[in-house]
Amino acid sequence: MVSIQQIKELREETGVSVSEVKKALEEAKGDAEKAKEILRVLGKTLIGKKASRETKQGIIDAYVHSNLKSGVLLDIRCESDFVAKSPEFKNLSHELCLQIVAMDPPDQASLLSQPWIKDDAKTVKNLIEDAVAKIGENIEIKKFSRFEI
Repeated sequence: MVSIQQIKELREETGVSVSEVKKALEEAKGDAEKAKEILRVLGKTLIGKKASRETKQGIIDAYVHSNLKSGVLLDIRCESDFVAKSPEFKNLSHELCLQIVAMDPPDQASLLSQPWIKDDAKTVKNLIEDAVAKIGENIEIKKFSRFEI
């Protein structure tokens, strides 16, 4: 039997729907770590399904480093205006801007394959995939420009 507290904690940690969290915990017989792995696999399956969806909404984000000598403009897209305005999407955009300023990738493929600056066990692609699984929409980087004096 899975407790409401276990569901609540895993839901807060992962951002996945309550029903999916409950299913994963039941399948994992209450083991939170196993349930997280089940949710990761489920997320990867969902990502494959969502990848073909068109991204017509999104935001243009800008970041200027505190030294005022480097910055970035990022065009990041999603499927709906609702998601584009969400805190999760805006946070992802900000994290990507920080990555671009810090690591200066020459192109999008290089950016996606880079280790994420806040957790080198993940790549930038993994960061985006986690957001897709959590938010439930296709997300893609259309383009970015890094500037430096």
